[in-house]
Amino acid sequence: MVHYGHSNQLRQARAMGDYLIVGVHTDEEIAKHKGPPVFTQEERYKMVQAIKWVDEVVPAAPYVTTLETLDKYNCDFCVHGNDITLTVDGRDTYEEVKQAGRYRECKRTQGVSTTDLVGRMLLVTKAHHSSQEMSSEYREYADSFGKCPGGRNPWTGVSQFLQTSQKIIQFASGKEPQPGETVIYVAGAFDLFHIGHVDFLEKVHRLAERPYIIAGLHFDQEVNHYKGKNYPIMNLHERTLSVLACRYVSEVVIGAPYAVTAELLSHFKVDLVCHGKTEIIPDRDGSDPYQEPKRRGIFCQIDSGSNLTTDLIVQRIITNRLEYEARNQKKEAKELAFLEAARRQAAQPLGERDGDF
Repeated sequence: MVHYGHSNQLRQARAMGDYLIVGVHTDEEIAKHKGPPVFTQEERYKMVQAIKWVDEVVPAAPYVTTLETLDKYNCDFCVHGNDITLTVDGRDTYEEVKQAGRYRECKRTQGVSTTDLVGRMLLVTKAHHSSQEMSSEYREYADSFGKCPGGRNPWTGVSQFLQTSQKIIQFASGKEPQPGETVIYVAGAFDLFHIGHVDFLEKVHRLAERPYIIAGLHFDQEVNHYKGKNYPIMNLHERTLSVLACRYVSEVVIGAPYAVTAELLSHFKVDLVCHGKTEIIPDRDGSDPYQEPKRRGIFCQIDSGSNLTTDLIVQRIITNRLEYEARNQKKEAKELAFLEAARRQAAQPLGERDGDF
């Protein structure tokens, strides 16, 4: 997948240098080393390119990063999170660049992983919503999902994401609309931020020469009211970071009203309000949530050209449920074996360690 945890890693990596090149693996490579990908390679290439800290994307990047790859793209060093990534046979994919001193590490984002998001989709519970306590069912899932017999590793397991003001500041642009910019307002759940959202926002961005896009994100309870089931899969805090990381978005309203009111339009001095081709669900009182911008003649419907929706992503997961559960267990087993080998190595007397003479 591509989620805000990846965006945070790319933000940190960009701060370490001047130009960030991101290598994205093919579906074939991911299936071989990790398990079935959730997003296709073409979707992932475009998703990563839409993250505002990324300068360039290298499609079909090799799974094992070599010095040859770094030299090919004139990279001084490569960056990865402080978790491990292993090949299908359990080897560290960054071994060569680490030994050459061309490896840097950034902090992994606590509380999010593809494993956890996949689990939420499969479990159909609302316990991940921001205002709810972790239910016994969700706790049981959190303790067991993707867990291989024999333990829990610190990376693949589930933990709850804790939002902080610092994290929002790190992701936010901090820029206010400037004279001559066109203020465009869009609203929605933006759940499991995906290529359909990116295509929509890119089209909206093209509507003006100097666009300033404000994305209004609805509260979890509001999204659940009009989407039902266990939606949103990502809670409001998580959705905020996902949208802030997008290069087309300038500002986010955290917990926007469902109806686009006269007060909201005046407060943000909105010039244009856009919505996709998805169905507009009436407000609780049966009214059109976009009646005010329509009355003012500033409402515009945009066809993103993408048919991908959050529902379709969930459907992909459910269709491959057994494969994903097997993937998570296999991944954790491999990581635990690597950790155990590293512990044993560290416990050996100096003279007996591999590579010591």
